[in-house]
Amino acid sequence: MSKLDSKVALVTGASKGIGAAIAKALAAAGAAVVVNYASDKAGAEAVVAAIAAAGGKAVAVQGDVSRADQAQGLVDAAIQQFGRLDVLVNNSGVYKMAALEDFTEEEFHQQFNVNVLGLLLTTQAALKHLGEGASIINIGSVVSRITPPGSAVYTGTKGAVDAITGVLSRELGPRKIRVNALNPGMIETEGAHSAGFIGSDFQDWAVSQTPLGRIGQPQDIASIAVFLASSDSYWLTGEQLLAGGGTR
Repeated sequence: MSKLDSKVALVTGASKGIGAAIAKALAAAGAAVVVNYASDKAGAEAVVAAIAAAGGKAVAVQGDVSRADQAQGLVDAAIQQFGRLDVLVNNSGVYKMAALEDFTEEEFHQQFNVNVLGLLLTTQAALKHLGEGASIINIGSVVSRITPPGSAVYTGTKGAVDAITGVLSRELGPRKIRVNALNPGMIETEGAHSAGFIGSDFQDWAVSQTPLGRIGQPQDIASIAVFLASSDSYWLTGEQLLAGGGTR
């Protein structure tokens, strides 16, 4: 019997990168998975196909988590397709690094709308279906601890994720719903490549700050997400798990 047999998970922002790896890992552990995407339909369908090829169950569902009706639609899809919801992974996120004098109001609102408002709206929509033993996993970042220059807005969003995680762990604890933050360090993803981080001075700096001497891979985070989704972590809530090879 697998750790997540009979469980249903919703992973937001799961068409690529960390979200895709988490979706595949949860499915491999036995969960049926709703693979959310905002615009990359082909990527999400590829994740679903990979899960199906490995014998798992998944469906791709489009939705912008920063809009209440679409966040609700993701939860509705989980119930319609699989009949329940046990695990919510709030992974959707955007980022753009900029010095204080260079960031724009538009960039501020985009990052806070997706990274913070989206988390709240999706969690709000999921609550009526999450029962005793459910797990909410909020994907944060080690930037909330290391506060790198040029990241005021992004780090602000991830600091908010940490704070909201603590609040919700207390608010939902009486309902036996666990809420934890999983905070990666630098991970080699499609987004990191397109942002120019891979092979850059920033990567060199990130490695220099990491005791294990490398940047991470999506699977490094996915395996921890499976732990947090399963009953193996039944006594953890309100935690911020730093997953950055020792970066802090």
